[in-house]
Amino acid sequence: MADRTHRETIERLYATHPQLSEAVAFLASLDTHFGDDPGNGRVRWDHDLIVSLIPSGAKVLDLGCGEGDLLSRLIHEHGCHGQGVERDEASIIRCVERGVPVIQSDLDQALPGFPQQSFDYVVLEETLQTVSRPQIVLDEMLRIGCTGIVSFPNFGHWWIRTQLLIEGRMPVTPRLPQSWYGTPNIHVLTVRDFTTWCQTNGVAIQQQFAYAEGEYHELIPADNTLAEEALFVIERAR
Repeated sequence: MADRTHRETIERLYATHPQLSEAVAFLASLDTHFGDDPGNGRVRWDHDLIVSLIPSGAKVLDLGCGEGDLLSRLIHEHGCHGQGVERDEASIIRCVERGVPVIQSDLDQALPGFPQQSFDYVVLEETLQTVSRPQIVLDEMLRIGCTGIVSFPNFGHWWIRTQLLIEGRMPVTPRLPQSWYGTPNIHVLTVRDFTTWCQTNGVAIQQQFAYAEGEYHELIPADNTLAEEALFVIERAR
C-alpha cells in the first residue's frame, strides 16, 4: 500500500466503495502540495490528443479558438480545412497573423448561421464552462458537425472539493488559477454532470479521456474525483 499513488489507491477503492474513494481523495489532499505552485499549468495537454483524433483533410470548426494554436496545427501540419470562431479582438489578430481563418462572434449568438452537418468535427476546447447557454451551444455544435470534441475542467476534482470543504472558499488550482472575481467560468460542471447530460439528451459518447497528474488516459468512473480535466468525443445518437 505504501508504494501506491493516491490515484491507484482511490481507483481500487472505487470498484467496491465509490463514496469512500471520494473521502480518501479528500484526506489525501492533506499530505500533498498540489495547489502550491501553478507553474505552467495552463499548457494545453489535449492538443496532441485532438490532432490524433481528427483525420487529415477533415473540415474542422473550432469554437472559442483563442489565438488559433490548435487550428494552426490542424491546418498547416494535418491538412485540415479549418475555421475558427472567437470574440476577443487581440486573439483574432493573432489568428490572422498565423493564417488561421476566423470569424469574430459570440458563441451564444453566432452558431445558427452555420448550415447543418457542414463540418466533420466541431471542437469546443476549454470553452463550455464559459458560455452563457451551454445547452444551446452543445446542441448547435452537434447540428453543425458530424462529431463533437469537448474538453473542460472537472469541478468534481478532489482538490476543488477539498478547498470548498476544508477552507470554505472557491478553489484556485494550477489549472484554475483565477480567483472567483476574475474567472471566466460561469457554468461549472463535473465529469458526471456531462455524462448525465449526454445520457438524457440523446448524445452518444464515442471516446472519453481524463487528464490527471501530468498525463491523460481513458476515462474511468473514478475520474469524476481524480480528473483535473476531461475530453469527450460525442455524436448525436442515431
